[in-house]
Amino acid sequence: MSGAPVALSVAGSDPSGGAGIQADLKTFSALGAYGCAAVTALTAQSTQGVTGVHVVPAPFVREQVETLIADVALDAVKIGMLATAEVADEVGGLIRRGLGAPVVLDPVMVSTSGSRLLDQDAMDAVRRLVPLADVVTPNLHEAAALLDAPVATDPAEMRAQAEQLRARVGARRVLLKGGHATGDDAVDVWSDGDRVVELSHPRIHTENTHGTGCSLSSAIAALRPAHDDWLPAVQAAKAWLTGALRAADWLSVGHGPGPVHHFHALWPVKSDSP
Repeated sequence: MSGAPVALSVAGSDPSGGAGIQADLKTFSALGAYGCAAVTALTAQSTQGVTGVHVVPAPFVREQVETLIADVALDAVKIGMLATAEVADEVGGLIRRGLGAPVVLDPVMVSTSGSRLLDQDAMDAVRRLVPLADVVTPNLHEAAALLDAPVATDPAEMRAQAEQLRARVGARRVLLKGGHATGDDAVDVWSDGDRVVELSHPRIHTENTHGTGCSLSSAIAALRPAHDDWLPAVQAAKAWLTGALRAADWLSVGHGPGPVHHFHALWPVKSDSP
């Protein structure tokens, strides 16, 4: 491969810039990948919440991706918000026909507060995507929804659910995110069939966590071409996100939970938040 790796985000738009394709493109750029994007939905959104969603018709989502890959060779793909069953099924068809690159699926189904973001048909369609992705990155509530089980409350339960996502739902590799649990450390669980590993970083005490899930999954996609295996890419992505959270308060964007600082390693700013 010559030049920068090329990463594609298939996700919704966030006008506040903290999540969705905006966060993905910032993450790709911060980590040395050239970012492309296919939009699945437009949102009216700020740091204080979402007031509206306009879904892109599923055939046009397909057209965006097919037009791109007819010209551009991809090195990684991140899939985020899909909004409807029709869009999710269309994206599933694209993956089956081949995108030419590994796929990281952030199954945007349930918010970190536990609110459902999709209707049942769309949730079922996202569940059907799980076996098609190389890595799936659910939060605690999304893992519970995929398994129709209670939310995991400790690392032992997270380990069990990560294994169940592989055995029952067909996931190839799972990063079960525990960042919104409690405790001094933020613990995620990685399961790939050969190992189950707890990945721990000190918890950063900040309210500015908007887009952490989007940013972590896109960081994994951006970093995978530089690593021989998925786990080192995941570990590097987590380390980068910890830095982005540590510097998040410096940005001071909006009146609600603001974004992480995607460019904390590149901008000459102080990042000494606790």
